[in-house]
This record gives sequence, C-alpha cells and structure tokens, in this order.
Amino acid sequence: MAYTSDMKAAARRLSTAAEQLHAQPNHRAVAAYLIGLAAECALKFVASSLPGGNSEAIQGEHLPRLRTALRELQLGRRQQALKRLIDSDAFMNEWKIDIRYARNQDIHNKPTDRWRTDAVSAVNLMEGWA
Repeated sequence: MAYTSDMKAAARRLSTAAEQLHAQPNHRAVAAYLIGLAAECALKFVASSLPGGNSEAIQGEHLPRLRTALRELQLGRRQQALKRLIDSDAFMNEWKIDIRYARNQDIHNKPTDRWRTDAVSAVNLMEGWA
C-alpha cells in the first residue's frame, strides 16, 4: 500500500521528534537525521505551491541537492524568504541523507545545533507560507 504524501504534516512530526531527541545527549545522532528530514519536508511543501515545484526534480530530491534544485526555480519578490534561506551556503551545510548510515561519532562532529536552527527556520517559513 502506498502512502499519501503530506509534507506539512511530515515536517511538523519530524521537527517535533527531532526536538525531543535533540534534548537527550544519547539520541543526538538520530535527532540530526530527523532535523534534516524536517527541513526537506518543509522546503518541499513550500516548493509545491511554486511553478515547477511539484516536479520529481524537486519533490524527489534530498539536501543538499534539493537546495540547488530550488535555486533553479524562478522565484519572485513574494518568495524572498525562501530565496534568502536557500541562497545561504550555510543552510543545512554538511547535512546529507547518508547521515542515516553514519557512525554516531561522525555525527557528533557535525554542526547539529546549526542544523537544528536551520530546520526551525524552514519549518517556520512553511508555517507562514500562504
């Protein structure tokens, strides 16, 4: 049975779980993975309302390539908040979907607190998106 995608609900669910796990030092590695997924889902939700944003090139992509694909969309003045987020080279920098296979110590050396802040920014953008 296939699942119906709901990027907004997924972003909220993943963000909530990531916050709970991030507060526990022994679970920071899995929190880091969920943080990135929450950011991805939030960006995909926002993109879905833009011309070309529902394409497989956007909806099937993961960070950091998702950010690159979003940069290729024609964003207007109304999308400046999204543009600022994805144009920042620091946004979710070093997060990759392959983190799901990483050793815990490899993740502990990554900027997980910054990723958390970035994901919160993406989810907040999603929540305010009209």
